[in-house]
Amino acid sequence: MTGPRVRFAPSPSGYLHIGGARTALFNWLWARSQGGKFIIRIEDTDQDRSSLDSVSAILDALRWLGLDWDEGPEMEGPVGPYFQSDRKALYRESVEKLIQAGKAYRCYCTKEELDAARDALKAHDPKAQFVYPGTCRQKPDDPHCPHVVRFATPKEGSVDFNDKVFGVISTPNKEQQDFVLVRRDGYPLYNLAAVIDDHAMGITLVARGRDHIGNTPPQILLYRAFGWEPPEFAHLPMMLSPKGEKLSKRHGSVSVHEYRDRGYSPMGVLNYLARFGWSFGDQEIFGRDELVRAFSWDRVNKSDGKFDEKKFADVAFEHLKRPELTADADYTARTLPFLAARGLENATAETVGAALPLIRERARNFADAALHLDYFFRAPPTLDPAAQKKFLLPAVAPRLREVGSALAGVSNWKAPELEQAITALCERQSLAVKDVAQPLRVAVTGRSASPPLYDVLALLGKDSTLKRIEQAAKLAESTP
Repeated sequence: MTGPRVRFAPSPSGYLHIGGARTALFNWLWARSQGGKFIIRIEDTDQDRSSLDSVSAILDALRWLGLDWDEGPEMEGPVGPYFQSDRKALYRESVEKLIQAGKAYRCYCTKEELDAARDALKAHDPKAQFVYPGTCRQKPDDPHCPHVVRFATPKEGSVDFNDKVFGVISTPNKEQQDFVLVRRDGYPLYNLAAVIDDHAMGITLVARGRDHIGNTPPQILLYRAFGWEPPEFAHLPMMLSPKGEKLSKRHGSVSVHEYRDRGYSPMGVLNYLARFGWSFGDQEIFGRDELVRAFSWDRVNKSDGKFDEKKFADVAFEHLKRPELTADADYTARTLPFLAARGLENATAETVGAALPLIRERARNFADAALHLDYFFRAPPTLDPAAQKKFLLPAVAPRLREVGSALAGVSNWKAPELEQAITALCERQSLAVKDVAQPLRVAVTGRSASPPLYDVLALLGKDSTLKRIEQAAKLAESTP
């Protein structure tokens, strides 16, 4: 295998967390920038928490983000299977080799015995950290007795590695214990399975959250025990809540699907995640190709950061405002489902596309765009109570009908001609334009604020505009 090979290896126990999406993105960017391979591996050895529904949700979120993978579920490839639960035979064979070489051993200590040892240590020194004392290291091997398998950690020397973000990290072996490789149920733990799979899949760089730094020394020990060359490592700064805690659902939306359902664009999400822990001078807004060209590990920060919902929304909004970042066709296609969710299944791509110039500077996400477009497809429009009370009074009804008559005489239904007709009416009636325009705006949109009024009228069309004016005039007449 040639070229860099990186992987994203989620545990399918729920949705794709926004922090996990950032990890996937950085791996994807490295693969794409270097002409390498991006691999998805499902780490489902925790059978109690793993589910196929979660696998589907995670893959769906990655697809929505546009993080396509070269090998993995639904794609397969030369080093599968890509579910750890399908690789149990390989783990059993590999761990038996370690046992036979004296680099691992079966541990027969029960949970009760280990709990008693912890309690005794705590009673002697409440601050002490329990370390498994190697009780079973020298016991005769008995594969038929209930056991876990532990790694025989060397007691001399140290594990040193050069992290691509944090630099050289050194961990004395005496600070590590004989960690568990295989549970009593025969399933491998993370460190064993990850090492075997990363080696078998030719992974050249393991990029993951900083919370995994503690797993790296034991994994490197395992690589050495198997006689394999470890990959490179890059650990990413953590994504924390505004209070500095681990980001979780109690702090708000953390699922990629939640941001999709709230109407954010996938590239808006990726842009914020890319800038979370990585910088490229003062540039804040990137297209997908720009990110691929600019990404490098030396620009990843060491410091953890706090998730900023407002900045997230601002970055996503900037993507929607720029047609070069969110093309009209994409904007339209992503807005239509939100219009349908508002009961506006009569919305057409043609009308939405035509209205985009009117709302790009206003709508902060696709759900907000549907709100701004609502009155184009809802007849009569939903009236804002405050706007109705202020502008649709009985005395306004005659004026609205005069406006309707003036507009009915416009043959070329374009914004300049519509404005000219209203201006001429105001001059004849000695009225300020605002005295006519605001009731007209409320009549056709239901709101006291909208995009430029004559552009709205032009897009609504003559028949719809005149009908709405008459309906508003009748409503104004009947207002107590």
